[in-house]
Amino acid sequence: MLTHLQIRDFAIIDSVELELGAGLTALTGETGAGKSILVDAVMAVIGGRAGPDVVRHGAERAELSASFVLGAAGPAVHWLAEQSIEHDGEVILRRVIGKDGRSRLYVNGQTLPLGVVRELGELLIDIHGQSEFLSLLRRDSQRELLDGFAGTDEHLAPLAAIVAEWREGSAELRRLATEAGDREARLELLRYQVQELTELGLADGEVGTVTAEATRLAHAGRLMESARAALDLLYEGADADAHGLASRAQAALRPALAYDPRLAAPAAQLDEALIALKEAGRALAQYLDGLDIDPRRQEQVERRLATIEELARKHRVKAEDLPAEQARLAVELAALEHAGTSAGELEARVAALVEAYRGQAKKLSRARAKAAAALGEAVTARMRGLGMPGGRFEVKLTTDPAAEPRPHGADDVEFLVSANPGQPVRPVAKVASGGELSRISLSVQVASVSARRGGPACMIFDEVDAGVGGAVAEMVGRELHALGSGGQVLCVTHLPQVASQADQQVRVTKLTDGRTSRTALTLLSERDRVEELARMLGGVEVTDSARRHAREMLKARRERGA
Repeated sequence: MLTHLQIRDFAIIDSVELELGAGLTALTGETGAGKSILVDAVMAVIGGRAGPDVVRHGAERAELSASFVLGAAGPAVHWLAEQSIEHDGEVILRRVIGKDGRSRLYVNGQTLPLGVVRELGELLIDIHGQSEFLSLLRRDSQRELLDGFAGTDEHLAPLAAIVAEWREGSAELRRLATEAGDREARLELLRYQVQELTELGLADGEVGTVTAEATRLAHAGRLMESARAALDLLYEGADADAHGLASRAQAALRPALAYDPRLAAPAAQLDEALIALKEAGRALAQYLDGLDIDPRRQEQVERRLATIEELARKHRVKAEDLPAEQARLAVELAALEHAGTSAGELEARVAALVEAYRGQAKKLSRARAKAAAALGEAVTARMRGLGMPGGRFEVKLTTDPAAEPRPHGADDVEFLVSANPGQPVRPVAKVASGGELSRISLSVQVASVSARRGGPACMIFDEVDAGVGGAVAEMVGRELHALGSGGQVLCVTHLPQVASQADQQVRVTKLTDGRTSRTALTLLSERDRVEELARMLGGVEVTDSARRHAREMLKARRERGA
């Protein structure tokens, strides 16, 4: 519910504030006073179009603010939760429009884009006017109005869940179909690569072993020469070798030990050296005995190493990473080979979801068909009470069970209307008369609200009484009051029969000093309402007779319990 509206430097409004309550509020005043400007300001603050021309002449910017009290679990509350916007049962929309045309929009102090704020605005306020029939002209809203009248939530919720799962599965099937052309080629390549790596049979650490052996075999001759020469110099020399020389040094030193004990240390070191030389000689002899100069083995090792390096280049990995690459390719191969089975299972799942959708959609269609007839009768009855005695309202359902699953079902909903006797029904969007369309909209809203509670709690009607008068105008007022009893209705009106049905009345006055004009708002007391209704009844000069008539109108409303 809209509780507070503040407008500054908007059109001819310099600064106004308005406190609002539940029920029906009538906005009255002379033509041109600025009543519709208030509606324009509300539309702007909830995300409507507003250019630099709305900024009051001489001002730098226009500022608009609207405060709303929220229901406990309404759609606006869910929307705020989805946007992670904190609230304490109240939401404040604020818009600043610069004279350069740039706008900044805030929701509870948080800056949001225009389109996002508009989403919230549509959940808070429903506006109906001579040129703004936001709900009635949109086909989606027509369907939502019918669903609200029918109470189809029990059908829509599971339907939406089925469609969400179906869309996910269908998207995955499309992805698999797109990849199907490359799948076989990829499978063939993977099978070849995995087989090739399997046949290679490369073990962890083998690359280092094979590389070392290849190096050794490639230099076997030089290794033999080096080892033979070292052995000759150490132990097996023909003339003299290190071991023989060390032995002679030991023999020369031994007799001198008796004369000087200090020679014991060098003698001990010679003993150790002889042992080390002997062991080194033995090791070199064993090395030479084990050195295998086999050309066939060298060829085998070099061929093995070349195969390893070739596969490493082919897979663009290091040679030692080939075992890990083999494992990765094997996993991908298994997944692709299983994909054919997965696609078949997914196709079956998607087909089952389509069948479940059709069954649920049929239930929804039956509920809508029943409600469509009842809504048509209810709106027709109200239209005829609002000055359209030959009026007729119908709800057309077009169902395509073979259509692609949609969250709202297989039905297309369209409102058809005839405002005059003998005329065929036509789409409501093609009704030419703004006044007739206003009354049709009012009839639909009242009928819908009488059947459910939900949607925007605040509705604004801008001159819905255009083209009517007398008893019909009073019926329009009664319908608006009935609509307001379920929430909040603001109505811009020129007719006293409508204004007298309001729970509160606000007079809009244009003040001028000859150079500038501004708009003022006044919440009228009971006495002031008599004067304002008398003015609306009597024209330029307010007579006592007009005042008596105004009092009688207000009295009649009170006696009816309005």
